[in-house]
Amino acid sequence: MLSPYRVLDLTDHRGELGPRILADLGADVIRVEPPEGSDARRQGPRMADVPESEASLQFFAYNRGKRSIVLHLSDSSDIETFLALVATADFVFESGPPGALAPYGLGFEQLRTVQPRIVHVKVTPFGDDGPYADYAATDLVVASLGGPVSVQGDPDHPPVRVTVPQVWRHAGGESAVAALIAQARMRSTGEAQFVDVSAQCVMTWTMMNAMVAADIQGRDFERSGSDMQLGTGTYRVVYPCADGHVATLGHGSTLAPLIPWLLEDGVIDERLAALDWPAMDGARINGQEVEFSLEDLDRILERFFALHTKHELFERGLELGVTVAPVCTMKDLLGLRQLDVREYFDLLELPDGRKARAPGRFARPAQTPLVTSRPAPRLGEHSDEIRGELAREPRQPIVVAPGGQALPLSGVKVLDMTWIAVGPISTRCLADHGATVVKIESEKRADGLRFAGPFSEGVMGWNRSQFFGDFNTSKLDLTLDLKHPESKTVLRKLASWADLVVESYTPGVISRVGLDYETVHALNPACVMLSTCLMGQTGPHKQMAGYGYHAGALAGYTELTGWPDVPPAGPYQAYTDVITPRFLIPTILSALDHARRTGEGQHIDLAQLEAGLQLLAPEILDYQVSGQIPTRLGNRGSDAAPQGVYPCAGDDQWCSIAVETEPQWQALCHGIGALDWLSDKGLQSRELRTTRHDELDARIGDWTRTQGARAVMTTLQRLGVPAGMVQRSSDLLCDPQYRHRRFHQPLDHPEMGRVPYSGHQWRIHGYESGPRWHAPVLGQHSFEVLSEILELGDEAIGELVASGAVV
Repeated sequence: MLSPYRVLDLTDHRGELGPRILADLGADVIRVEPPEGSDARRQGPRMADVPESEASLQFFAYNRGKRSIVLHLSDSSDIETFLALVATADFVFESGPPGALAPYGLGFEQLRTVQPRIVHVKVTPFGDDGPYADYAATDLVVASLGGPVSVQGDPDHPPVRVTVPQVWRHAGGESAVAALIAQARMRSTGEAQFVDVSAQCVMTWTMMNAMVAADIQGRDFERSGSDMQLGTGTYRVVYPCADGHVATLGHGSTLAPLIPWLLEDGVIDERLAALDWPAMDGARINGQEVEFSLEDLDRILERFFALHTKHELFERGLELGVTVAPVCTMKDLLGLRQLDVREYFDLLELPDGRKARAPGRFARPAQTPLVTSRPAPRLGEHSDEIRGELAREPRQPIVVAPGGQALPLSGVKVLDMTWIAVGPISTRCLADHGATVVKIESEKRADGLRFAGPFSEGVMGWNRSQFFGDFNTSKLDLTLDLKHPESKTVLRKLASWADLVVESYTPGVISRVGLDYETVHALNPACVMLSTCLMGQTGPHKQMAGYGYHAGALAGYTELTGWPDVPPAGPYQAYTDVITPRFLIPTILSALDHARRTGEGQHIDLAQLEAGLQLLAPEILDYQVSGQIPTRLGNRGSDAAPQGVYPCAGDDQWCSIAVETEPQWQALCHGIGALDWLSDKGLQSRELRTTRHDELDARIGDWTRTQGARAVMTTLQRLGVPAGMVQRSSDLLCDPQYRHRRFHQPLDHPEMGRVPYSGHQWRIHGYESGPRWHAPVLGQHSFEVLSEILELGDEAIGELVASGAVV
């Protein structure tokens, strides 16, 4: 899809995934590295007995499909070669601070002089400017300041991150989204674009409904172990079983399909089997008294799950119509039958000659398959090849006459048949940047997020949820009863109008409502259609119903979050729902670009599990190399010591601290008055400090308890020590870096009043990219869509309303 484009990749580990996504989508990605190699080559996990520059499994995972050229940018001849490459490129990616270019006097202005239509993407911890721009940052520090740490973990333990570092993988993925939106803006303006990706903002978007909760409902969401807050209720999600844990929502609708099996095992009797368990769910939501509490129901499920293995509960549960997802380890997920049948994993040869399976295609376009089987390059492997290309016939970037649109995606038309998170987050991005997005709902089947908090002033209502609000700005809302025969006519008219159809139903549903891809293609051959669900459109588990917390358990993230002495406690909400859009949006933007150039539409199958596994690729490889199965370690890790989230003055206030280097260790010792540590020979390296981590944590905690979290952060950051207060939504709403970036966008809503909407995770210089208008109230634009987009007359519209097709 992106074969006409070239990308220059100067990132380190803090951005390398973005260019790899574009490589998978067909772009020619050239890694520009110094003679010693990118710092990304020195990241763990690592292989033994191979050259230093090839030992990193993270580099191997996130640099597949790229070429490598060695250039020393302090050498005038190599700078000349680099600028010659820039003249052939469409995108330049780098990480900062300081970045790969600034030390050599290069930056956006120099790049745009050489290539006036270049898209320059820079990934940094907090943004390219602002109060935090020069803060020392680590995975834990950024996750703390971004917010997700505040809502993860058990209430009787400190807040916690995902043990496997996620920040730079999220930020790298989001940089691919930013790059393609910026390219669309370049096409409309004819000018070069500078894109500033903030990893802090990226991580805030992993908080889902907790992003602005304090403003909406008057309180923050707090960490609650493995419980999930839905609507007015709190439900347990993770349960122990015979060989580990499983994830399922602990309510009556889960128990009811299992009743035959519960009777078979003697866990319940006939009287309990005869009860209407799903009806009790509804009664609880409405505040009515019920015979069995959620605690009673939990005890029944606990006794039952303890009798069976993860595999048994998953497979037979699906047969009975309920999803009981295994909390997978790396070993478990490599054995998932669904992934084997879909041939998801690529079998690759590692630098030491062994073969290992790596996560493969994150999407399956029918006409333009992704290319994921090329290994990561050796250092400078393609230097001669690339120099030869420059000498023979330098590539010429595609030149497009400026379109003159006010917004990058103006003129793009989208039929949005998605709900909950993955689809709505993705189509919101398109809508905010100018696409006309028509969202389909009905009173009979409204988007489920309308019934999930936070609710304005704590009062539940169809149009009062900011969970729904944050994911649906700038859209038009049409209420259409998809079970009504007349709805098919309206859907087909919309498909004929649309450039893109996105749907997130269980496989088969879209055909039953009369809009499968064959129908769409017959009506509109240039239309792109993307179908996304948990497991994909094919395979033995394609009908699996569930949400992101099921996929998070299946993908291994649940096992990796929490403390080793207690059951898994996260990640927060539906974690793969915030990973998937970072792959879905680049895929549809690439498909739309392909359709714009060729007139060829296509169908795309994107499984959320397969996208979600991309952020664990190095660990999947490491398990096969070393046999080590990663698990939850609280806030500790192999790359920093001491590292933790420490208590501060005040009620449940915390600050993260992470020491990665010896200068940071020395600065910490001075900062907290622990000068005796400097002369302690047992603390002279990170490895030695790891053996005395408990001792270090206790003394650091004694110091942090005497002052507020922001004071701890400020004191240590002045000394160059990575530290970040654990921010809740109430903190984020007044965070000075977010105010500088204008991250929160207040908009007037007809029922909720003036509320803050979460902004985008990156900025394009000279362009305001916030939401265009508030999330729609149910059916707000039905008449507008029918009359102005479909050009139906008043009589035809009246008939649709009278028939009940439009509700």
